[in-house]
Amino acid sequence: MISEKEIFQRTELLMGDEYLKVAAMKRVIIFGVGGVGSWCAEMLIRSGIKYLTLVDSDKVAVTNINRQLMATAKTIGQIKVEVLKERLLEINPHAEVVALEAVYSPDTAESFQLETYDFIIDAIDSLSNKVHLIQFASQMPGKLFSSMGAALKIDPSRIKVDEFWKVKGCPLGAALRTRIKKLGGVEKTFLCVYSDEVRENKGEKPLFDQNNPSVSQWDTRKVRINGTMSYLPAMFGMTLASLVVKEIDARSRMSDDR
Repeated sequence: MISEKEIFQRTELLMGDEYLKVAAMKRVIIFGVGGVGSWCAEMLIRSGIKYLTLVDSDKVAVTNINRQLMATAKTIGQIKVEVLKERLLEINPHAEVVALEAVYSPDTAESFQLETYDFIIDAIDSLSNKVHLIQFASQMPGKLFSSMGAALKIDPSRIKVDEFWKVKGCPLGAALRTRIKKLGGVEKTFLCVYSDEVRENKGEKPLFDQNNPSVSQWDTRKVRINGTMSYLPAMFGMTLASLVVKEIDARSRMSDDR
C-alpha cells in the first residue's frame, strides 16, 4: 500500500508538513453528498483530511449523473454514501470514512454528535432540516460552512463566499434568513457559498416512473425541481472544501509560530 507521505507530496510542497499534521487530526462531517457535498468530500480527502463522515439517505438516481461525483450508469440504485466512501478510500486507503445512510432532522440531530467534529458542512436542500442544522450546528464548538442553492446557474464567476447575514441575491439564502430570524437567529455566524445568478428552467419536469423508482426517486421528494449544470454544484463543493483548508492552514501557521 502506498504511504500517505507519497500521496500528499505535492500538498506538503505547497502547504508544509505542519498543515498535513493538523489536517490529519481534524474531524469533518458532511450533510448531503449530492452535487455539492460529493465534490466537497473528494476535495477534502485529496487535501489531507483523514476523518470524514458522510450523511445522506438517498440512492443514486439517473437524474444525478449530470452532476454528482459518484453517479454513473453503473451505480444507479446504489446507496450514495457507500459508493462515495468506496471511491474516497481508493484515493487514500489510510483515511477513515464513515458512511451514514441517514437523514438529518430535528429528531435525528443529537445522534450525529456534532460536538465531536471540528468542521460541519451543510450541503442539504430540505429547507426545514437545513434551518435546524444551521441553528443547531451554530451552537457547536466546530466551524460550520453552508452551501446555498447551486441550481439555475451557469456562471462560475458569480460564486461568492460571505457571512450568512450578508448573502444577497440568493433565494434560498433569503428564505433561510427569514425563517431563522423568526426562530431567534443563530448562536454564531458562519460562512456560506452562494451565487446571485438565477436563471429560469427551459425544459419540462421529468416524469416519475413508479416501475423504475431509481430513475427519479430523489426528485419526488423535492418541493420544486430545478435544472442544474454539471460544474456549478462541483465548484460550490470545492469552494466549501477550500474554506476548511484555509482554516486548517491558519491553525497550522499558529502552531508554527509557537
